[in-house]
Amino acid sequence: MAPRVGLPLTVRAYRRITRWAAPLTGSILNWRLKRGKEDPARINERRGIASIERPAGSLVWIHGASVGEVLSVLPVVEHIRKQGFNVLVTSGTVTAAQMAAQRMPAGTLHQYIPLDAPQFMKSFLDHWQPGLALIAESEFWPNLLIETADRNIPLVLINGRLSERSFARWKKAKKTARSMLSNFDLCLVQDHDVADRLVQLGAQRAFAAGNLKFDVMPPPADAHAMQEMKRATHSRPVFLAASTHRGEDESVIGAHIEVMRKVPDLLTIIVPRHPERGGEIVELVQDYQLAPAMRSRNHLPDRGTHIYVADTIGELGLFYRLAPVVFMGGSLIKHGGQNPIEPAKLECAMMHGPYVHNFASIYSELNRQRAAATVTDTHSLATSLLRLLDDPGLVGAMTQAAQATVLPLSGAMSRTANAIEPYLVQLRFGQ
Repeated sequence: MAPRVGLPLTVRAYRRITRWAAPLTGSILNWRLKRGKEDPARINERRGIASIERPAGSLVWIHGASVGEVLSVLPVVEHIRKQGFNVLVTSGTVTAAQMAAQRMPAGTLHQYIPLDAPQFMKSFLDHWQPGLALIAESEFWPNLLIETADRNIPLVLINGRLSERSFARWKKAKKTARSMLSNFDLCLVQDHDVADRLVQLGAQRAFAAGNLKFDVMPPPADAHAMQEMKRATHSRPVFLAASTHRGEDESVIGAHIEVMRKVPDLLTIIVPRHPERGGEIVELVQDYQLAPAMRSRNHLPDRGTHIYVADTIGELGLFYRLAPVVFMGGSLIKHGGQNPIEPAKLECAMMHGPYVHNFASIYSELNRQRAAATVTDTHSLATSLLRLLDDPGLVGAMTQAAQATVLPLSGAMSRTANAIEPYLVQLRFGQ
């Protein structure tokens, strides 16, 4: 295990406050329940109370915050399950739990991660007793890390990332950062820049293993659903706005209206990042005097549908295969963009906004290879979309460039597997 450092005042204060505040979390969870952000049947998991029994034998705990992180650890879960270990995956969102149920290998367990109070984490760890903890990307919750490390459970950061913006913030609290990072026995991160940042902040061992997202298989598509959608769309030109966030749908709808003047049979599909926004998007479409259809109500688009709101979980693979041109959401607002690797693998020509700092390096390379185009507002989105709809040759060139950009970047899984193998050997033989 890596040497631990003492807890600075900030962390001691955080632990004290979260311990005192734990009895008050009922109001927070009720507020989230009313907004569809919690599963009412499993709410006690957020207090560290398990809803299922722990299986006998060694168990590896893998944590990913949301959908993106859970998908990124999928190859790791598959690798560890094949070696016969029990695997518990935790996440913090309902959508991630639904995605885990669809995509994780048979026998994988899922629980919601407890809120970060010491007593909740103690209860969680008392029940599950993991022999190894793998934490994805940048989940540096103090009580999670401290309570785990205090039990001498090896902690490994996998697919670690830390943007320049986050690095600048952490540098202002270096003692706190060093205290948190000292809990990790090993940090496996996405690139050398991230490794350098973590070392500067106090990580003992940080190595660039690559980005696990490049090793995830493209999302599947149900064959029957694909046939249904192809029949419903008939030969209409289809445009997909994938993983949109609040504040972007207006631009997508506005671009649709502009393009529709020249391409009147255009069908635009909006897949919101958070499916619970489906109803508000439908109302927005109606405000623009357009005709929507809503997938969560089992509707299919017909000839009169302008905007199809696909407010379901786990169907992006279907829509990436249906639409040759895609706008990647989370990028016209200051969210930081969404993962472009899946559409790149599935032969989509991509557009994105200027705010892609969450995936800065891959978007930069896609742009450099002319595999993606940057748009800034409604009009530029409409202009780029119309150009792509008018030029199938350009779409083909962009999709080929996108595949050529992302396919050689795989290999993070093998490097990650090699790095965690000593921990699995130790766990297998109980040393």
